[in-house]
Formats: sequence, structure tokens, C-alpha cells
Amino acid sequence: MAQRKAATAEKQETVPAVGKRPVRRDRRRERGEASIQRIIDAAIDLIADEGLSSLTMQRIAELAGASNALVVFHFGNKENLLRAVLQYLSDQYDALWTKLVRTPGLSPVDRVTGAVECGRRFARQHPKWVSVFVIFGSDRKSMQIYTEIGLPGDLAYNAEASDLLAEIVRLGNYSGVDPKTLSESLNYLVQGAWYWGHLNPPDLHSEVPAKTIATLLHHAFPRHFGPA
Repeated sequence: MAQRKAATAEKQETVPAVGKRPVRRDRRRERGEASIQRIIDAAIDLIADEGLSSLTMQRIAELAGASNALVVFHFGNKENLLRAVLQYLSDQYDALWTKLVRTPGLSPVDRVTGAVECGRRFARQHPKWVSVFVIFGSDRKSMQIYTEIGLPGDLAYNAEASDLLAEIVRLGNYSGVDPKTLSESLNYLVQGAWYWGHLNPPDLHSEVPAKTIATLLHHAFPRHFGPA
């Protein structure tokens, strides 16, 4: 009985909480979540380095330092793992977008600047993540997964950017500016920079896309955005 109680205490440790009831840590769940993340990270590295053709559950298990049985236990099959990878990357991009674009108190100009910076920073900080996004769009089967998981978010970001540009049009009383077209143009530049950076890594830190975007914004809104 004493051994059973000790084992239970190891799995669930009481963590003090200031001003609240103590929270019990579920160590088994924490280990499971850490194991899942290691497998996802291993899959990202393998996809970014070698593409999808060589991706197998066994190779991912070896890279993650796990057994093939554990990978199957967590994800069931390769398609489910690919879905988890893309969902994880989409969540990371959304977190950065939320920080740079949706932080309370930002002006419309700050939010547009943040939207542009989001794609640039994401690519520079996590080039392998961007490579995985690009690779997902190069295979018919993985493209179907991207259409379900990634595309809705991309369309939402474009719509949000378009609304912000429309707000600047109203604030500055600008004429001859189509916010939707401008938003899509900025998106093409960001996506193109991602694709080119994947194909030609030395150009990953090129300032050309940022300068081109700055030129477009200055041309459209000269009183709100300075020259490149």
C-alpha cells in the first residue's frame, strides 16, 4: 500500500498556487506531451531536410529517440502526424501574428507593419518551419491537408490585413487605393520570399522583399508610411 501511494505521489505532485487552491501536476500527461512534441520536431527536421518522399514513421522515431510503437501510439499513421505538424506550425504563426498585429493599443499603421514583419520574422527565426510550409504545397496529398488546416488561416490573415488597409484609407482620406488588391499583393511578396528563401537559403536575409513592400505602402499611403 505504501508503494502504491508513493507511485501516485510521483505521478501527481501538488504545486503551490498563490491565492488559489493547489494545482496537481499530472507528470504522466506532461511526459506524454513532451514525447509528442519531440516527434513533431523530428518530423519537421526530416521534412525540411529531405522532403516528404523519405518520411516514414520509423525514421521519425529514430530521429526523435523514440520507438516506432510510441509514434504509432500518439499519431496512429503518417497522415495524422502530418496533420499534427501542420497544425503546430500554423499555431506558431498565429501566435506571432497575434502578438504583432492584435496587441491592444496598436494603431492601424502599427498593425499593418506588424503583419508585414510577421512573415519576415517567422522566416528568419524558423527557416525550417517555412521550408515545411513550402513543401506541403508541392505535393498533391499534403496540399489537401494544407487546404484543410493552413489555407483558412491564410485567407483570414489576408482579410484582416485588407480591413486594416481599408481603415488607413478612411483615416487618410486616400483615393485610388484598393485595399483588397494591395493586401493580396503584399501576401504574394511574402509568400514569394518564403519560396525563394527555401530554394535559395543565402537569400533568406535579403532586404529586397521588405524594401519592395515599403515602397508599395509609401506609394499608396505617403502620409502614413515613409519611403523605403
